[in-house]
Amino acid sequence: MSLGEGWQRTHTCGDLRSEHAGESVTLNGWVAARRDHGGIYFVDLRDRYGLTQVVLSEEVVGELKLAPEDVLCVRGEVRLREERNINPNRETGEVEVLATSVEVLSESKLPPFEIIDDLDTGVELRLKYRFLDLRRAPLQKNLIHRSRFINAMRRAFEAQDFAEVETPILTKATPEGARDYLVPSRVRPGEFYALPQSPQIFKQLLMVSGLDRYFQVARCFRDEDLRADRQPEFTQLDMEMSFVEEDDIFQVWEKVLVETFADAMDTEVKTPITRMRYSEAMERFGLDKPDLRFGMELVALDDWARACDFGVFSGAVEAGGRVMGITVEGGTSLSRKEITALEEVVKTYGAKGLAFWKPAADGGTGPLARFVGEEKAAGLMELMGAKEGDLCLFVADSRERVVQRSLGELRVHLGKALKLTDAAEFCFLWVTHFPLFDWDDEAGRWFSTHHPFTAPEDWDLGGGGFDLNDPKSPIGDQMSRSYDLVMNGWELGSGSIRIHRSDVQQRVFEVLGIGEEEQRQKFGFLIDALGYGAPPHGGFAVGLDRLVALTLGMDNIRDVIAFPKTASAADLMCDAPSTVEDYQLNDVHIALSPRAKAALDSSESDSEAKA
Repeated sequence: MSLGEGWQRTHTCGDLRSEHAGESVTLNGWVAARRDHGGIYFVDLRDRYGLTQVVLSEEVVGELKLAPEDVLCVRGEVRLREERNINPNRETGEVEVLATSVEVLSESKLPPFEIIDDLDTGVELRLKYRFLDLRRAPLQKNLIHRSRFINAMRRAFEAQDFAEVETPILTKATPEGARDYLVPSRVRPGEFYALPQSPQIFKQLLMVSGLDRYFQVARCFRDEDLRADRQPEFTQLDMEMSFVEEDDIFQVWEKVLVETFADAMDTEVKTPITRMRYSEAMERFGLDKPDLRFGMELVALDDWARACDFGVFSGAVEAGGRVMGITVEGGTSLSRKEITALEEVVKTYGAKGLAFWKPAADGGTGPLARFVGEEKAAGLMELMGAKEGDLCLFVADSRERVVQRSLGELRVHLGKALKLTDAAEFCFLWVTHFPLFDWDDEAGRWFSTHHPFTAPEDWDLGGGGFDLNDPKSPIGDQMSRSYDLVMNGWELGSGSIRIHRSDVQQRVFEVLGIGEEEQRQKFGFLIDALGYGAPPHGGFAVGLDRLVALTLGMDNIRDVIAFPKTASAADLMCDAPSTVEDYQLNDVHIALSPRAKAALDSSESDSEAKA
């Protein structure tokens, strides 16, 4: 079909108000709804700005058959609705357009689902037809909010004299904790690029180059198992600064957060943001990303448990473990069934069980009551900060991390179940000084807790001379100058002061089992650069998908990303990943393994069977 003259819009479908009454307008949009009232047709015309009701007479409609999602050009006159017909739930609800002509710019097939705000259909179908899903107002508002939020952050960094610099997408494979996505080279047979897990090395090189305040809205890629807050490709706001300590980076980010939330959301962020060492966060909250919007902190009971008659408690402490508890205010209202369900929560994180006690001066009730008795009740109530009517929950284990994490996750579970948090409150926290190294039993070696470019708190790394094959080596006591930004119990991002001395960087590589030859092969350019006058520097990166989702009150990042992938890293709309032609494999010198061929054959057989 050909387009007539003057079909382009004079106004959007969200523009018109009572002051436009009497004006001649042209609207473009999609048919969101249509109603036949005995010779008079009403159409709700939709674009990303809103909905406008259009009134069509039989003479104007003629032989046209308007279907859902047809794209129209409507010309007509704006008129006020009768008072009884005003729609107070729509910004254009005081007016309607009396059409003088209507033209179908594009016809639509019947959509696989209705384009409505409160759509209730399977995620897979929505992702397959994402271009239709994105017509829904909630998703469009999410993406517009994302755009405004990120641009507000850009302006806030530029106001502090940061320069945005783009770093390479095709780069070198380096160990950063997750698998790389590899890209074979056509012109260099047998060699591969890697898609960046972060711009880490390049931003450090920018500091060596003297560009002392860098930032970037960066695309990053990690081939890892997915969760609700993870995608194989994601966006982060990345920054780096020279001649700084931790306080300088915190101050920059706090100013950025204050200005961004005020600009994009008209919301106040309170500063200075609380700072807490990793060890304190684990001891008080059991997790390194605590939600500070409510209390219910963990209580250490090791001394009390050591003298307790309850063998599970005393035995755990004697074995070098811990006993800790939390107090649920007013928790006696929970039934035995509900308390038993809480035990399943801690077991998920390795705990063997959950003991409970309903405190009272006479010894209280519950399985622990007979080991407390009237004579010990007051002391335990004081330790737990408990009173009658509360519920005390305990975990004991020979492994400290199991005790802390299981109770920490239980605390989070109870915070949600008991509605102790306000989604409109944004509570930030800096968690600092994480362990520098973690021991991996399966691999039998040390790994970087953050990444291998993180500066140690002790630049001498304890003086050296340690047995690096021993999981109990003192090297495991070294703390890093790393830090996380946490909001409402979610980690938003990580950063650190970096290693700017090549001798220290080489020593860290040695601890990680990266020998001199491998260092030269993988990181030679970085080690060389550090030898040419590298300034002390540090940086930080925040995950924008997660941050934007949280500002909208969402746990899942999928609906703030235009074209997300599934939990199996599949793009259902594009049908990616997909097979390629043999000549394309030959061009990049790739041959499929027997396992890959078998998987493809099996997939093709399944497809034929379904057909």
